[in-house]
Amino acid sequence: MRFTWKKVVAVAVAAVCVCSVAAYGSMRAQGVLTDSAVARTQESNQGGKVYIDDGAIALAGSLSEEDPSLAQAAQDAFTQVNAQRAAQGLPAYTWNNDLAQAAYVRAQEIVGTFSHTRPDGSNWWTVNSNIMYGENLGKNYSTATDVVNAWMASPTHKANIMDSGFKTLGIAVFQGSDGHWYWAQEFGY
Repeated sequence: MRFTWKKVVAVAVAAVCVCSVAAYGSMRAQGVLTDSAVARTQESNQGGKVYIDDGAIALAGSLSEEDPSLAQAAQDAFTQVNAQRAAQGLPAYTWNNDLAQAAYVRAQEIVGTFSHTRPDGSNWWTVNSNIMYGENLGKNYSTATDVVNAWMASPTHKANIMDSGFKTLGIAVFQGSDGHWYWAQEFGY
């Protein structure tokens, strides 16, 4: 049997198509989560240096510009997360406006690059490295219940939510021009 480059290319293209359809089908389900959540320790602040990207904060807008229904969805998610923690005997999170602002920046950033890496290639926590120690992301979930259920069904996202070391939380939702909701949940000590 003789292989030609045309056959090899045809098989490769077919494999890519099959994988793309499978990936699209799995992402289409109810929404999309990243493969994992992220967290860092207080000691991982690289020698005490602080990294705050004021430019990204200024470019991203502010919570005061947020749609009231999205702000309510973020508050609903906060309430549901605290209910999940209470069911496990953990104390409730305290809402942190600075984390909510950082979450709003991240929710806007993931519209273009759905990743724990920021669009400029820097670490997710550089929005405000003084306070950001864990992050959960989600997109395409149009209710707080749906996104919290998805986070709780994912071991790494659930681990952030149930981390007894985290004490503060901020959540934001941003609606992209595509109509999808983008969620960011930021955890602090």
